[in-house]
Parts: sequence; C-alpha cells; structure tokens
Amino acid sequence: MLRSELIVPDAQIPASPLSVDPIITARIEAIKQLAQGLSDRVAVMDRSFNIVYANEAAWSVDQTAKSNRSHAKCYEVYAHRMDPCETCPAIKVFEAPGVECVSCSSGGDGTACGMRQAFPLTSSRGEVRSMLVLFRKERIPMMPDVKPTEAEHPPSAVRESLGDLIGRSPVMQQLFDMTSLVADSSATVLIQGESGTGKELLAKTIHALSNRRDRPFVVVDCGSLPETLLESELFGHVKGAFTGAVANKRGLFEEAGGGTIFLDEIADTTPTFQAKLLRVLQEGEIKPVGGTRTIKIHARVISASNKDLAELVGAKTFRQDLYYRLAVLPLSLPALRERREDIPLLVRHFVAASCPRHHQAVRQVAETTMRALCDAPWPGNVRQLQHYIERAVVTTTGPWLLCDDLVSDGMVTEDESLRSASRGAVAQTERTRIVDALQKTAGNRLKAAKLLKISRASLYNKLRAYSIE
Repeated sequence: MLRSELIVPDAQIPASPLSVDPIITARIEAIKQLAQGLSDRVAVMDRSFNIVYANEAAWSVDQTAKSNRSHAKCYEVYAHRMDPCETCPAIKVFEAPGVECVSCSSGGDGTACGMRQAFPLTSSRGEVRSMLVLFRKERIPMMPDVKPTEAEHPPSAVRESLGDLIGRSPVMQQLFDMTSLVADSSATVLIQGESGTGKELLAKTIHALSNRRDRPFVVVDCGSLPETLLESELFGHVKGAFTGAVANKRGLFEEAGGGTIFLDEIADTTPTFQAKLLRVLQEGEIKPVGGTRTIKIHARVISASNKDLAELVGAKTFRQDLYYRLAVLPLSLPALRERREDIPLLVRHFVAASCPRHHQAVRQVAETTMRALCDAPWPGNVRQLQHYIERAVVTTTGPWLLCDDLVSDGMVTEDESLRSASRGAVAQTERTRIVDALQKTAGNRLKAAKLLKISRASLYNKLRAYSIE
C-alpha cells in the first residue's frame, strides 16, 4: 500500500501545488511520472474535493473541466454533479485515522464516477490532507445519481501473484496495484514491513517490472557493515585511501549503473553516513572515499526497513530530510497475521517448490494441518512459514504432509539443537570454501567473491564473521 506524506495544504491548491517545499514538489512530480503515460485514470484530490492533479486519461472524461483545471471539483468532473457526493466511500480516508486504503468497488457514489481505490496522503504531522485515487479502467456512462448494479460493473479480477509476490487478500491486491503503478518511475521507493514479510522480494519485483529490468539489481545490507566499509562499498575508494586500499575500486552505486540499488535495513545506518547518502540523492553523484572528483550515478534507489522510519525521525535517530528523500513513494508490506487468507495459497506454493528440490513427489496438505497453519501466530511472517514448510517436507514421509505433531501448542518453534547443529555444519563448510577461494585468487577479494558467486559486501561480512584474515 502507498503510505505517502504528500503535503498539499488546501490554501495553496488554487495557486500552484508545485510552489511548496522541495519535498512536496518531488512527490507531486513522482506521481506525475507514474501516472502521466498510463491509460488508467489517476488523480489526487484534497479535502475540499479540488483536483490537485489528474493525468490526461482522468481529464479526458470531461472536456469542459479540462479547460478549467485549476478550479475543477472531482464530483463535477467524474460524477457530473453540482454538489459533493456525500456517500462517496473515498471520504473514509479523511474520516477514519489509520486507514491505508479504501475500496470503492461497491456502494456509495464512488461507483458512479468509477473510483476503484483511494489512498490517504498524510502530512509530516500525520494529518490526512489529500488522497490519491485510482479509477477503474473503463467508466460506465450514466446519468447523475444513478448507481450501477453488480451485473453492470462486475468486480475486477483477483490476481494471485505479481512477480514472486503471492496473495489474494485485499491488502495484497492493493499492494499489487501500487507496485505496478510505481515500477516505471525513477523516484525513490521506501519499503517498510516486519522482518520476513518479503521486502527484498518486493524490491526485486519493482525492478523486474520497470524499464531497468535488463540492468543490474544490487543488494546492500546496510545493517551488517560498519560505517567506513559501507561507504567504501557504496561509493568506492581510491588507491591509498586507507590501509588495505591497494587499488581503485568502483562503488556499488556505479556498478548498479542504470539499474536499481536496494539499501536494506537503512534504519541501522549512522547519522554521518545518512548525511552522505542524502547528498548523493540530492546531487545524483558520489565521491569515492579518498577521492577528489565526483561521479554521476544513474541508479534508482529502493530502501527498506523493518522499523518505522517516521517514528525514528520523531525520536531524532534518523534524519528527517533523508527520510523525505527516501520515502517519495513509500510502500508497506503487511504482516502475515494481517493476511491469513493468503496462508493456504502460500503453503501450497512452498510445498510445490520444496518437494522437487528435495527429490520428493508433490505432497498434499491435510485439512487439519492447514487449519493449524492458518491459526498460527507466525512472528517470523512469510519467511518463517516458508522455512517451516521446507522442514516439514524434509522430515515427514508419505503422500500427505501431516505436521500435526509439529503444529501444536508450541507450534512453529524450531528444534534449537537441530537448528544449531545444522548452522554449525553449514558455517564450517562455508568457511572452508571461502578460504579455498582466497587461496585460488591469491587473496584478491573481488575475484574470490566472483568465484563464490556472492557480492563483495557478503564476502566482507563472512570474512569478519569467520575471523578470516
């Protein structure tokens, strides 16, 4: 779902919405980039029903209003009424605090003008001042105040997936819509959600749907790298910049040229690094560590956090100006407990993927097991469910996946001794492979990372974790 903080004060709308501060300008421009080339109708309205912005497709429904855009009201343009639509379901975004999306598919006057979904656009103080409205692809011609029947306007088809994202729940349908909408923009995207909800998967989906799909997708785990190493990884360094800098090295921003760079766990960065990243986003250029010349970059930035950055800004532990730069297009991934109706779909998907991987015939899930899985708390979200299904496939036999002995009171609690033993064996094997790769490349870490088919950042993390000098 879109969780923007677009501030468009009512008093400023009759003038120019672009005459506000740079952050607001950036967000309005981002919505324009997203919507201008679409055949779908997209509009932004304020509390007084003024049309703050509408793409050409949205204006095309009323040529009279199109010639007088600065004073157009949404109910005049889209419902052909002289008075506001008092029963419009979209109004709920202003009336109910905390609402992230309102479906306008049935009931109220929203059906008459073709509204499909409305998203609140809140200010930095948390006040909902405007709303982003998505309309149905085709509007049914009708006289004012005449509501369509269900037969006249059947509900839109429900998608079960978008890229590798899976879900039929309303909250996931909203996310699919917004993901499709933001994909082709060059604006920065902030993805927020609990650990295990699939933030990197969402970032990959945005990249795959964008016109950058044939360019690199680079992942950086900001929380796992110390500040100096993170700067070197992202911005690069010149020979002699610090001990061990024996040659010039390109940064990941450069390597992602024309593609997407995904900054995971951005909340775990230091204030010093945040200031440097802000400059990169503002100027569109980087300066390698120890260097004197700047380098223009052309990568799209997608960031993610399992913490609420708005709260961190309020606590003064995250820079407000950086937050606004990162959150031009904010998306929120729901926790699994908020979309339980998707669990059967996810379970079947994970079973179908796990069985061939472990050389087993595709198994069926018993009804009692499925009910237990749907009722489980899943504090680790989709990732925990996936790992649980993987383990169940490996540790059970027969045509049915009968996990009742595991799905009980202490359900989805891992067998710590088994997990620890498994981790130890994997770690020992991995350490041996890393040492072998370094020996084969005469200590060249870049070549070793390529040989291991991992990023340099991952290799540095593992070198530190395994105490490899």
